[in-house]
Amino acid sequence: MNWNWLQALISGVSNYSTVFGRVWLSVVFIFRVMVFVVAAQRVWADERKDFECNTRQPGCTNVCYDHFFPISHISLWALQLIFVTCPSLMVVAHVKYREMKDLKYTTTHEGKHMYARPGKKRGGLWWTYLVSLILKASFDAAFLYILYYIYEGFDLPRLLKCSMDPCPNIVDCYVSRPTEKKIFTLFMVVSSAVCILMCICEMFYFICKKSRSSLRVDPTVYLFYYENNILQKLKEKVVLLIAYAFN
Repeated sequence: MNWNWLQALISGVSNYSTVFGRVWLSVVFIFRVMVFVVAAQRVWADERKDFECNTRQPGCTNVCYDHFFPISHISLWALQLIFVTCPSLMVVAHVKYREMKDLKYTTTHEGKHMYARPGKKRGGLWWTYLVSLILKASFDAAFLYILYYIYEGFDLPRLLKCSMDPCPNIVDCYVSRPTEKKIFTLFMVVSSAVCILMCICEMFYFICKKSRSSLRVDPTVYLFYYENNILQKLKEKVVLLIAYAFN
């Protein structure tokens, strides 16, 4: 598997991230992606094959499996990882757009750069990064709710009672390796919750920092008004002196 896209994504986003963003990247790409690729797929590899019910009625096992597992954990986590990482691509695309725009400006303005501090999140890039944080937290929260809603919790029982047609009566169905699957499910749920917390912390950090910077007045503004005030007072005194001299 080619991981160059992953390296470009991590390097492109981490340059503009805070410590909360870097923790989010570590949790997603080290814990969630690696666990998903290396371990979780193997645990759920026998999910359908080893799902057994104590009946020989044709179609009963298939119907019961579809009822209890309308979408597998692996498929749901794969969709979750795709949706969660897509907002980071927005930031990478915006950064590349800024770099190309700055390069074009530099070639036409004798080496001068359009952005005084290219590494700072200002203007549209600040809003893009904030929207990406909101989307990442929202996607993670939505998929946690979907998982909880579909399986009525994050637990995975060993025994399932099924009375769906064409089963002749209430049959017992057994899930393969339920304890191992439960551990991986809780691990993915906790890691998703940590990612949501990191996104919320980073959002509050950016908003508070933006609020402080907007309230902070540039000292040159004070100097400008101070000098204008002195000049105005001097003008008034000169006018008074001239008027007094002529009187």
